Amino acid sequence: MGAAEYRIIYCRECDCVIGRYNRKYYTDDRIGEVIRSQHGRHVREGHEIELRLSRGD
Repeated sequence: MGAAEYRIIYCRECDCVIGRYNRKYYTDDRIGEVIRSQHGRHVREGHEIELRLSRGD
């Protein structure tokens, strides 16, 4: 079985992962919605959000 791919939402100012979402279930558009609704505080405070791709178990 192949490894799952994940979108990692990373805050550069906080130096931490703030979300990890399976690409099978979350499209790029859905990830944008999640960032706006769940992680908006980081954006409002001027933090730089970075999306990363990861393969994991």
